[in-house]
Amino acid sequence: MTDATLATLPLAGRDELESPARRALRRLFQRKGAVAGLAVIGAFIMLALFAPLIVPYDPIAASWTLVRKPPSALHWFGTDDLGRDILGRVIYGARASLMAGAISVGIALLIGVPFGLLSGYRGGFIDALISRITDAMLACPFLILAIALAAFLGPSRGNSMSAIGISATPIFVRLTRGQVMSVKVEDYVEAARAMGNPRWRIALFHILPNILPALLVQGTLSIAAAIIAEAALSFLGLGQQPPAPSWGSMLNSAQRFLTNAPWMAIWPGLAIFLTVLSFNLIGDGLRDALDPKEK
Repeated sequence: MTDATLATLPLAGRDELESPARRALRRLFQRKGAVAGLAVIGAFIMLALFAPLIVPYDPIAASWTLVRKPPSALHWFGTDDLGRDILGRVIYGARASLMAGAISVGIALLIGVPFGLLSGYRGGFIDALISRITDAMLACPFLILAIALAAFLGPSRGNSMSAIGISATPIFVRLTRGQVMSVKVEDYVEAARAMGNPRWRIALFHILPNILPALLVQGTLSIAAAIIAEAALSFLGLGQQPPAPSWGSMLNSAQRFLTNAPWMAIWPGLAIFLTVLSFNLIGDGLRDALDPKEK
């Protein structure tokens, strides 16, 4: 059905004829906060992808004649304690933070969703075992567990992403388990079971697609938490190692010069704030857009 035909229909009829994906996108773009978040994240992604073409200075090249210079026409964000251009380091730091957020949540999804699906659908001893392990991991705060794992694995960007991903896994196990237990008693699942479909087919083709909206929303919100965790690990020296730029390590360097060179802390801090806020706004918008009760 064409857009012109849809426009002539009443709102209720239009909602019924639209595909679920198209309806969700329309509702998402009606949320101004979500649109603003998408714009900010899109801008950061473009800056990270085309950083070599945008950044005029080498982000790791030091210059002793430019130590802690305030923002100017040559260095828009100023320079740090080693004379490095802060604008370039913030842009290259976006690569580390966005990659850490996406990969960490990807690890959590790859581990947590299968175990949650198995736990919620099979029940019994398997459910009890997975649930107790999940409860034990959730007993330790997310950031504390990530720091402990990163310290155990060793300081590096790859190890920090693995530590954050493992620490976020229990959230997805519990969410998936709860969604599966709610969905598996629906009529269409009972009908699929009555038709003789094997358990794996019911779980993968009837249950999993219907719990994806909740996982998508949680994944978006978890990226924000993962970016904060990556910044915290880099601040503590357990994430991306100097001289490679990272927002967390930039804040660590800036803490000694908050009075004399506040711009060293303002720009990476603002970048973290805008990125995390944008992902939270997108997550809230997705939650409303994917809610079937929402008009």
